Amino acid sequence: MSDQTARRLYLEDLQVGQRFGSGTVAVTPDAIKAFAAQFDPQPFHLDEAAAEASLFGGLAASGWHTAALTMKLLVGGEFLPHGGLIGAAVDEFRWPRPVRPGDVLRVDSEILEIRPSRSRPERGMVKARIVTSNQAGEPVQTMVVTMVVPRRPAS
Repeated sequence: MSDQTARRLYLEDLQVGQRFGSGTVAVTPDAIKAFAAQFDPQPFHLDEAAAEASLFGGLAASGWHTAALTMKLLVGGEFLPHGGLIGAAVDEFRWPRPVRPGDVLRVDSEILEIRPSRSRPERGMVKARIVTSNQAGEPVQTMVVTMVVPRRPAS
């Protein structure tokens, strides 16, 4: 059993108010442009001059790039439900400020609610607030999600 597998959490291991962190990822101009070229080819994500003339006033990562980086940080972070991060719903999703070249992102998660499933006794639902912040601690993405988390098997 790997060290990461040993740290996997069941529903019974979680409590409301519990917090989890992540590592960090640095955002480069090349990464912003590469993601945008493939998934969100708008000028303010691809070209510095066009970005300067836009609402953003400079190169900015696609919000979907920020979401993908958030997922990468979550998967490598401290909140590790057994069976993986299985999303069931997103109640809120916001990008309060753009991600810029040179930003260093991290993710913090907080458990808001835990509900054992009535129809599927082997699992439950966990609602969490997930905040992605830059190096200055400013939120660049916030979301409230509901995830499926298995219950500890009976021995």
